[in-house]
Amino acid sequence: MTRVLPVLPPWLAHAFRAQGGPVPWSAVTRGALAAGPLLLLAVLTDRIPLGILAAIGAMLAGTNDRPGSRRASVKRLGMPALAGSVGLLVGTYGGQHLAAVPLTLLLTGLGLVAGGAVAVGPAASAAGSQLLVGAAVGAGMPLPAPGWLRALAFLAGAGWLLALRLALPTPGSLAGDFRFDGERDAVAGVYDAIAELLDAVGTDAALARRAALTAALDHAQDALAGPRLRRHASSATERRLHAQYAAALPLAEAATALAWAGEAADERASEGPRRLAAAVRGNNATGPLPAPHRSAPALRALDDALLRAAETFDRADDAQQRLHTRRRTSKDLLRAALGSGGREYGLRIALCFGASAAIAQALRTAHWHGHQYWYWLPVTAVWLVKPDLGPLASRVLSRAAGTVLGALVFAGFAAILPRPEGLVALVTVCGALVPVAARHFAAQTAVVTLLVLALVMVGGEPQASVSRIGETLLACAIVLIVGHLPMPGARGAGVRQRLAAAGDAAQAYLAHVLSESDDRAERWALRRDAYRTLAEARTAIAVSAAELPALARHTEGTDSVAAMLERLVDTTTASAVHLDDAGHLTPHQISLLTELVGELERERERLGLRATHSRPVHFVTHTGD
Repeated sequence: MTRVLPVLPPWLAHAFRAQGGPVPWSAVTRGALAAGPLLLLAVLTDRIPLGILAAIGAMLAGTNDRPGSRRASVKRLGMPALAGSVGLLVGTYGGQHLAAVPLTLLLTGLGLVAGGAVAVGPAASAAGSQLLVGAAVGAGMPLPAPGWLRALAFLAGAGWLLALRLALPTPGSLAGDFRFDGERDAVAGVYDAIAELLDAVGTDAALARRAALTAALDHAQDALAGPRLRRHASSATERRLHAQYAAALPLAEAATALAWAGEAADERASEGPRRLAAAVRGNNATGPLPAPHRSAPALRALDDALLRAAETFDRADDAQQRLHTRRRTSKDLLRAALGSGGREYGLRIALCFGASAAIAQALRTAHWHGHQYWYWLPVTAVWLVKPDLGPLASRVLSRAAGTVLGALVFAGFAAILPRPEGLVALVTVCGALVPVAARHFAAQTAVVTLLVLALVMVGGEPQASVSRIGETLLACAIVLIVGHLPMPGARGAGVRQRLAAAGDAAQAYLAHVLSESDDRAERWALRRDAYRTLAEARTAIAVSAAELPALARHTEGTDSVAAMLERLVDTTTASAVHLDDAGHLTPHQISLLTELVGELERERERLGLRATHSRPVHFVTHTGD
């Protein structure tokens, strides 16, 4: 008799998913050298309060320590650290000089600002979170140090981890200049993704491989486009990597066109990109590349792109190459933060943060906590309410499970570990585990709970595992209630805002191809923007679909719009490849694009989705092929 396993609802199934991949040993090493050694130095120099804040800064920076280039890590780690230090400064002086009600209003206002930042992007979202965490810690963790010194200690801890990220080489990165090992790995990943897409052409896996190629291109673009002192790449190694990335764009375009056509290519088609990936990683020449059959426009484009890539790799051209990224202006960032998605996130985060801060202060006054620190409740609410950490129900379940596990494990360690040396060792081990635990929110919560409880015990707080569990469960209840409250405007505004941005980018890309312009650099920039915004919309839709039914119903049908946008962008890419081959578009291609645009507009109207600032697309016709 066959046993039928029950199918879990999406909101519950999401809580059991974890990210895969190899252990990030470099990040593990940095984590072990960050919070623990800083705390040890503070104990040895009798500066424990400042050491605790420095360790917290290093720990929070460790939660943002992701694979990528050193240059990109400056923004990814540095921006949140600066925001956290500002929050710590504001929270400290607010807690010292304001009564409970004005302080709650101040923290609620910070929640509005941080919520709007979620709609801007990942780095801004992380900065908003650390702004609120810093404010809660500053107001709710009384320490014998002035506010400015607390902020400097926090910033120094995060800065120490960033310094480790910039200085330590990645294992296996000695094939070239180790300063650019992150860029080299990211660019090689693009060529690998192209090869995998070519292998999947004509199969059911092609769509997923095309999405993986988009992710690889996004990662490489971010790795190469980090902040710099000079406008352009200053070293020959970096310029070479820029050129190798630029050489991958026409290959990606041709591979996408082949996937759209659905005609399987021979094995030689994917062998060339794989050799290019190996050449990037080994920092050496490509050697001869196998050429695919030139029997179709996309295959001819692939062959031409391989030839140009081989020339780029072999001549080590020092000329500056564009990254074909469209930089967002301050007006664009402000529009995103103040748009419908930013307003919705801002209201919910402000309500959760303000309510949890008010309740925590009331419980402290009523001596419910059993200790003088009241920061745990609002800090827990910050991580629970953030929409970019997964569906609400999954976050709540994972946070509750992780906190219970972490608090119980810490209670056991606290009973047997010598103080303070045993607790310092525990902080060191937890710091090393943070990058690994980041694969699942519950695991990360458990590790961070262990680390923070060890830190505050070193600072003199008694063992408080039971009260931490109670405060976490209370924060879960607050966030669940606020998450289901009716708000001004349409629900699911964040998803709709990202979907509208993806529609605008697709329309701009289509208009450029229909104009039959020969400016390929502009076309590649528009194509990158279209696929990137579409991937962001797809992610937001997937998260919303895994919410509880009461929330998921507000974005029903948006996945069909995203699928139509995907078809439109892929068809536009295939048309662009044909345009390069023949010099003009065929009436059949224009008819197909017209039909897709019409279907897309009807679907958007049905769901009440409107573009943000796109221009109408004008179609042109030709008399012949």
